[in-house]
Amino acid sequence: MFISIQRPAIEPTGPDAVATPGSPRVRSLTPRALHARLLDNAAQRRLRGQQRRACGRIDDADYWLGAAPQAIRKAGDLRREGLPALP
Repeated sequence: MFISIQRPAIEPTGPDAVATPGSPRVRSLTPRALHARLLDNAAQRRLRGQQRRACGRIDDADYWLGAAPQAIRKAGDLRREGLPALP
């Protein structure tokens, strides 16, 4: 029996910093960068929820809109712990 080998539809570009042995380490974010990333994440979750709601996908919309406050909560906790002053 002949089986044809097909290439995957999506191929990775560049090394995966987590899974590839010998790849460069992922640098840790500064507290301000982490705070900004969390707020950006929350905004993206809200936008995704609104897009899903507009498409009539209520279950997906509820999930994404419910996930946004978690990122806001984490950013608030980080801010309460104290971010260093700007130079």
